[in-house]
Amino acid sequence: MPVSVSDLSSRTVLVTGATSGIGHQTARLLAERGATVLVHGRTAEEALAATDRLVTLAGVDAARLCAFGADFTRLEEVEHLAARVLAEHPLLDVLVNNAGMAAPERHTVTTDGNEIAFQVNFLAHYLLTHLLEPALTSDPGGRVVNVSSALHRTGSIQWNDPNRVRRYSRLAAYAQSQLALTVFAADPRVTAVSVHPGICTTSLLPLYAHEGVAPAEGAAHVVRLCDPAVEIVNGAYYDRDRRVAPAAVASETRTVKRLSKLADLLVGQSS
Repeated sequence: MPVSVSDLSSRTVLVTGATSGIGHQTARLLAERGATVLVHGRTAEEALAATDRLVTLAGVDAARLCAFGADFTRLEEVEHLAARVLAEHPLLDVLVNNAGMAAPERHTVTTDGNEIAFQVNFLAHYLLTHLLEPALTSDPGGRVVNVSSALHRTGSIQWNDPNRVRRYSRLAAYAQSQLALTVFAADPRVTAVSVHPGICTTSLLPLYAHEGVAPAEGAAHVVRLCDPAVEIVNGAYYDRDRRVAPAAVASETRTVKRLSKLADLLVGQSS
C-alpha cells in the first residue's frame, strides 16, 4: 500500500531515536513532505550530525529540522527534552515514540533504578508523552505513534518485578518493553496508535531474523500514521499498513490502568 502524499507543511513532528534506522528515515520522509521535524538523538551532537546528513545527503531543507539531545537512560534528560520542546514548539502535532534498544545480555539497571530496556523503550516515552500533553492535546490533529513490535505478543509484564531482578532474559525484557508500549497506546489520556513497521535491517534485526527490508520501508508505515488524512482509533495496533488486533492483554482496560499506575510510580509522576 503506497504512502499517502498529502502535504504536511503545517505539521510539527517530534521523532525520538531519529539518528539512525527507522527513526532517521521517518524524519527524512516527514521533512520531504514539508513537516517541521524535531530530530531527537541520544546526545545533541548525534542529533546535529543526523540533521546534517538529512540536509547534505537527502536534500532536506535545513529550516525544517531541529536537533534535540536526551539520553533516555536518564529520566532527568527526558524532562529537560520535554521542557525545551514545549518552550520552542508549543503546538506539537505528532510525537513518534521510536527510540529503542535491545536488552543487553546482562541484567542492567539505570541510575533511575529501572531495567534499562524497560526504561529506554517504554518508561522514557511514557514520561515524555505525558509531559508533552499540553502541546499535543491543543490541536485536534494531535496524535502519538508508538513504534512497537510484533514481539509484544510474546511478552508479559512482570507486575511484581518489572525490573526482572529475579529472572532475567534479554528477549523477555525486550518483549515486555514492547508490550508495555503497545498497551500504552490504549491509554485514554492520549490519542495514540502503535505500529509494527516490519522486520528491517536495523541494529535490532538480530532479535527478529537474519534478513530484513530497508529501514525506509518500515518508516513509510510510520509516516502514514502521522498523516492527519489517515483516521485513527485510540489504541489501534497496525502490522505495517494493516490494522490488526494486538495481543489480547494490550487492550484490557484493567491492564491499561495497572500499567499507568506502575509507570507513574517508576518515573516519579503523580497521576
